[in-house]
Amino acid sequence: MIMERNQSNDIKKISFIGLGLIGGSIARTIRRIHPHIRLYAVCGHLSTITQAYQAGVIENDVMPDLEQISDSDYIFLCTPVQQNLSYLMQLKDHLAAHTIITDAGSVKGDIHRAAMQSGLEEHFIGGHPMAGSEKTGFAASTPYLLENAYYVITPTPQTPPEQVQRMRDFVASLGAIPLVLNADLHDFATAAISHLPHMLAYSLVNLIKETDDSAQTMKTIAAGGFRDMTRIAASSPVMWQDICLSNKEQVLRLMDLYTAQLAKLRSFIESESKEDMTAYFTSAKDYRDSLTIRQPGSIQPVYELYCDLIDEVGGIATLATLLASNGINIKNIGIVHNREFEDGVLHIEFYHQSAQDTAVTLLKKYHYTVYER
Repeated sequence: MIMERNQSNDIKKISFIGLGLIGGSIARTIRRIHPHIRLYAVCGHLSTITQAYQAGVIENDVMPDLEQISDSDYIFLCTPVQQNLSYLMQLKDHLAAHTIITDAGSVKGDIHRAAMQSGLEEHFIGGHPMAGSEKTGFAASTPYLLENAYYVITPTPQTPPEQVQRMRDFVASLGAIPLVLNADLHDFATAAISHLPHMLAYSLVNLIKETDDSAQTMKTIAAGGFRDMTRIAASSPVMWQDICLSNKEQVLRLMDLYTAQLAKLRSFIESESKEDMTAYFTSAKDYRDSLTIRQPGSIQPVYELYCDLIDEVGGIATLATLLASNGINIKNIGIVHNREFEDGVLHIEFYHQSAQDTAVTLLKKYHYTVYER
């Protein structure tokens, strides 16, 4: 999957506009894997520049203007979606002939249309690393966030094929899995598997808030199922306002489709149709069980952890051997390729709480980065 690193030696300079969780993680990954590449950043706050410079990630310790980064091989737009559009417009008159602008937004339609309208189709390749968490800011970024994560690439019809391949190779060199998609297909797919779940989480939390009693009974007894389903409602409200406005058509389309699904289920319950309910729940369970990482049934406790794992030969075997040699039985283990709002590249499930607790202590002892729910 990972190309030879010397194939990226022709890339000399990469700049970032925005250096939060995603931009910071991409920059940290490049610094780790391709130390010869000079990295620069433009940020909304000078404190972020200072933090990234002191961490040895970027070259500049002051805020550059856009002309100073316009000769970069790549310029990554890593601000909220609407701000990316503004920066795209500001860059269009300053770009060097070889510069490619890419972005890290979870919506592609608006920025593709903006690139077309501004005559930047040959200079633009959309990007969406399918990784992240509800945490924000450069301080939350890591040099392993992209490891084995899908990284969607959405070229324009005018993007030179050699530039698409070059970006595919570069993304692969960072440890991610490049996936080339049409921008419209990307937006519908992400509306279904990412944007709609966030709308459901936000609406469910507000439902409980508005219907709870004065003693906050529901809040008090809220258990794992509610917490797991609504965890992503802790994400940035500003970011999700931005996403909804940018992908409005697809989000509304999916909300209507979901409303129809909910109405169908409601009719089964209202009519007390046991067969229809069983078939509906079984269909959903079977499809959910077909996913790479399987979860136990909702009434069973889940003992799990996520951890970072460098993509190297024998990495999983080494970790599994470490756990097994200490008497820890693993129920399930798998690589999480779509890690939006999930921490860590490796997901491990255990049969008992004691096994999970012991595994956490052991892995931390051997310097693995462990994330617990």
